[in-house]
Amino acid sequence: MNRRTLTVVRAGALTTVQDPGRAGHAHLGVPRSGALDPYASRLVNRLAGNPEDAAVLETTLDGCALRPRCDVTVAVGGAPCPVRVDGRPVAWGAAVRVPAGRLLEVGAAVRGLRSYVAFAGGVAVAPVLGSRSTDLLSGLGPAPLADGAVLPLGRPGAPAPPVDTVPWSAPPGELVLRVRLGPRHDWFTGASLRTFTTRAYRVSPRSNRIGLRTEGPPLRRAVAGELPSEGMVLGAVQVPPDGLPVVFLADHPTTGGYPVVAVVREADLAAAAQAAPGTPVRFVPAGRPGRP
Repeated sequence: MNRRTLTVVRAGALTTVQDPGRAGHAHLGVPRSGALDPYASRLVNRLAGNPEDAAVLETTLDGCALRPRCDVTVAVGGAPCPVRVDGRPVAWGAAVRVPAGRLLEVGAAVRGLRSYVAFAGGVAVAPVLGSRSTDLLSGLGPAPLADGAVLPLGRPGAPAPPVDTVPWSAPPGELVLRVRLGPRHDWFTGASLRTFTTRAYRVSPRSNRIGLRTEGPPLRRAVAGELPSEGMVLGAVQVPPDGLPVVFLADHPTTGGYPVVAVVREADLAAAAQAAPGTPVRFVPAGRPGRP
């Protein structure tokens, strides 16, 4: 029996397996998926001694609890949270040795939304289309974790070198998303475009891995009628009939029939992954004087 496994004791609100995702399959209707905060995913892998593209666990809000069947090095990062082994506090944002049979508890996020858990050797579920990521929209990849599930672990590589400091980004107190208008900004009134780039929105509790939904002033259309379904990209800001912008994240559909007013720079989307409900959101035109 393979002893390089772990048992899920508490799955939490939503814990999924994620890696960099399935880039290059949009023409087949398959989203990229992958870790919503790729910087955090890469960093916990480095701490655990893995290649940066190894599969990790992505938790949402309330963490998870896991029991490995083997001694394993673990690193927890992303949203700050308490970490315990058999009830004793251990370091967040650092490599920790967890003996076989001990209970690893990843607690609720203190700030932000999503914590990442890397195990030396990576989570070794079977890849689908070259990725081990869970895709909530298409159903590809492993199912979200459930209590009692058993996950295989890969063989660890060389031990990770020690580090003195780790450059973690704090979850945003205000989410600033740089955008380029288009391809359907001309479907909205000039007043709505000014509203979009000057007024504050808030992160809606209805946000998920598919899209970050917003609350705030609705955008009014200048063009009535329906739009034929067309291709959607990561970071597209789609505006449904209620007029409230939705920022497409990793599990977004590859086509859609609502107009896209703008596209967010991909570099800003990791912060969107950690923006809790109620966080203020501003859409800022890319290249505005005084901003990158």
